[in-house]
Amino acid sequence: MAKKKYYVVWVGRQTGIFETWDECNEQIFGFPKAVFKSFMTKELAEQAFKSSSKDFIGKDIFETELTPEQIALIGEPIKDSISVDGAWNTTTGIVEYQGVYTKTGKNIFKVGPHEDGTNNIVEFLAIVHALAYCKQHNLKLPIYSDSKTAISWVRDKQARTNHDKSDKNKKLFELIDRAIKWLIENEYDNEILKWETRAWGENPADFGRK
Repeated sequence: MAKKKYYVVWVGRQTGIFETWDECNEQIFGFPKAVFKSFMTKELAEQAFKSSSKDFIGKDIFETELTPEQIALIGEPIKDSISVDGAWNTTTGIVEYQGVYTKTGKNIFKVGPHEDGTNNIVEFLAIVHALAYCKQHNLKLPIYSDSKTAISWVRDKQARTNHDKSDKNKKLFELIDRAIKWLIENEYDNEILKWETRAWGENPADFGRK
């Protein structure tokens, strides 16, 4: 079932908040310079309608469909931690990853670009890189990733990728082999935690290309 949305029309035949796309479309279709935007929650839609459209159009505004009770159960992220994320260009196959301090967003490491990869691969490499960084600097900080797959690969010390090796991604697979070797040969105390995007917004290490 599609998630319910609320449509704010600032400029149209009629302005207001509409609860279906058909109702919204009646106000904007063919209307010169119509201004509108959809929202996941009625509360934010109401706030937006009372405000200038410039404060919302084209802005990266975090919304969640979770209830306050659900968010309370999840809790807040640990600020004194490292967050990691990967980026994969679906058109070119180029991949990269980075790690930042969660509290400040300050970059700790950034690796890539590498050719012919996948998102799971760089998410996995990012976690292992963060673990190695923490061990090198004697840090027991938790590490956040929004990839359940990558977290499971690290836990099992295996990269279960079905991606084919090629001349283009030779370096990337060398990094995978090094990461697995590091996991096998090293112990660590750092917790690897799931970044709860639905409750907290985008991972602080996100590349911002969605």
